[in-house]
Amino acid sequence: MRDKITVIGSLNYDIILKTPRLPYQGETLPVDKASFSAGGKGANQAVQAAKLGIETYMVGCVGTDTLGDFLIQTAKSYGVHTRYVRRANGISGMGIVNAIEDGSVHASIVRGANFEVTKADIDAVIPLLEESEIVILQMEIPMHVIEYAINKANEAGCKVILNAAPAAEIAEEYLSKIDILVVNEVEAEFYVGTPIDSVEKAKVEIDKLTKSFGINSIFTLGKDGAVVAENGVIEFIPAKKVDAVETTGAGDSYIGAIGYALLQGNNLIEASKFATKCSAITVCRYGAQPSMPTLKEIKD
Repeated sequence: MRDKITVIGSLNYDIILKTPRLPYQGETLPVDKASFSAGGKGANQAVQAAKLGIETYMVGCVGTDTLGDFLIQTAKSYGVHTRYVRRANGISGMGIVNAIEDGSVHASIVRGANFEVTKADIDAVIPLLEESEIVILQMEIPMHVIEYAINKANEAGCKVILNAAPAAEIAEEYLSKIDILVVNEVEAEFYVGTPIDSVEKAKVEIDKLTKSFGINSIFTLGKDGAVVAENGVIEFIPAKKVDAVETTGAGDSYIGAIGYALLQGNNLIEASKFATKCSAITVCRYGAQPSMPTLKEIKD
């Protein structure tokens, strides 16, 4: 029985600065609060799936530093299997996140060990892929490894979710090999070549994109919600109205929840409605992984 999710991607040590605004050039701006947490798009998505009760495996690299110890132990504490997280020489990936009081986020990423992931790391998990229903990928590891992982996941019969973030060039042949593409409005603009500045525009462009590659897709639109294209049906799913305190990890929470809901037999539109509830809880708390809800919290 295929009942596992394998996430192939990044693990980062996040430093989150809560600040009223970004500093101006030459200005030293005191921040209101600093916090530290495990992050990285890959690890975040794995943690959310695991917190919802799915057997989830993380594939990636951390450094030989103490940050790497922290990242592995934190993922384990949330129930993620980390046996395929390799220790690579050098520093672990890092994220410096400016969380502005209006809820917006500005982040800089140190790639570190995330760019030490190799094709050999993918080969090592082929037996795991053969037991996994879903493979989730993002764009914070080398592109040639992402493309190789898509091929191997296809060969293993996995459903492939690609979170094309941060947006980067990827050969069209690989887009046609995935099952579900998930991007936010900024990333969507990169791939469709025009701004996604309204729900109607998102509907038009997602229809073109999905038909071009024969895949399903989701454009997340922040506080507005998401537009989902599944087998020719396009639906807008509005966001839940909540008092957001920080949006770090909201998109990753959404994707981890999509994986969970698909494994429960939901279609993509139903899965997106569930994921919307999940990310609505995440944005009401600080930090990425600590803020992600359990299944009980969503049901309550």
